[in-house]
Amino acid sequence: MKLAVVGATGLVGNEMLKVLEERNFQFDELLLVASERSAGKKMSFKGEEYTVITLAQALEQKPDLAIFSAGGSTSLEWAPKFEEAGTIVIDNSSAWRMNERIKLIVPEINAKELKIDHRIIANPNCSTIQMVLALAPLHKKYKIKRIVVSTYQSVTGTGKAAVDQMTAERKGEKAAMVYPHQIDMNALPHIDVFQENDYTKEEMKMVNETRKIFSDPSIGVSATCVRLPVVGGHSESVNVTFEKDFEINEVKSLLSNTDGVVVQDDPKNNLYPMPINAHGKDDVFVGRIRRDDSAPNTLNMWIVADNLRKGAATNAVQIAEYMVKHSLVHPHGFDR
Repeated sequence: MKLAVVGATGLVGNEMLKVLEERNFQFDELLLVASERSAGKKMSFKGEEYTVITLAQALEQKPDLAIFSAGGSTSLEWAPKFEEAGTIVIDNSSAWRMNERIKLIVPEINAKELKIDHRIIANPNCSTIQMVLALAPLHKKYKIKRIVVSTYQSVTGTGKAAVDQMTAERKGEKAAMVYPHQIDMNALPHIDVFQENDYTKEEMKMVNETRKIFSDPSIGVSATCVRLPVVGGHSESVNVTFEKDFEINEVKSLLSNTDGVVVQDDPKNNLYPMPINAHGKDDVFVGRIRRDDSAPNTLNMWIVADNLRKGAATNAVQIAEYMVKHSLVHPHGFDR
């Protein structure tokens, strides 16, 4: 098994290596891949030193599995080349998510859709992953009609330069501006670029990806995505209307018995999910679970997860684990 981590020097790439080590993902050879600018850099993994190589060098070595976290344009250019070489590509960018031939996977929900001929697999948006994981058991039981979601997203979702901007501002120093405004002591209702409908690309990702993952284009989704000066993870206020009515205790029970979900819901003791506590963890935390009395069959919930973990690195590694476990990876390439 030859594994490549593409974008290894970035925030998500670094998290990917942590997750691979923690979960003891088995491979025989590891390729750490980044841009030509980072080629030659030394990185360590499990006490062993590796030299970062370019995408072209990695392609020559024909890895069996490549986890991409290097941006959409890189994925659009290089993923098909790796696919042609027989590599399974698990891509963390938005490049392939809405492509009809590409599966969009949250393993706990729809990994069973994966087949031997799926060579490029898309990792959903971080905000989408944590929301749909919490909603999946409820959708199965009560069927979702409409979701209204407001997000409160960490600067880590933008990358290291955004963290550097916030840190510099916090110290009163001048910083390279990643955002159009100051982020420290502020809230920006602007994630990714604005579309013709005045929603941002991030907001439309949540709309379209949710429908694709649930295989249900009838679900109404309205999203407002906001960037906050925090680093621990993303938070979401979710208001969801179902076709069927529910009991709050049953909702909590369903969530408590869902793999990857942890219920933290004890308002009397000030227990509810917060990004500072989700940081470094793989679970999706759910709290503030309560009925919306202003509309029938409608529920309010607060969902928090580390966007670099389950929102990116962990979900991708879980896809890889599923592919290996179910013999969907053929070492030394895929024989057409």
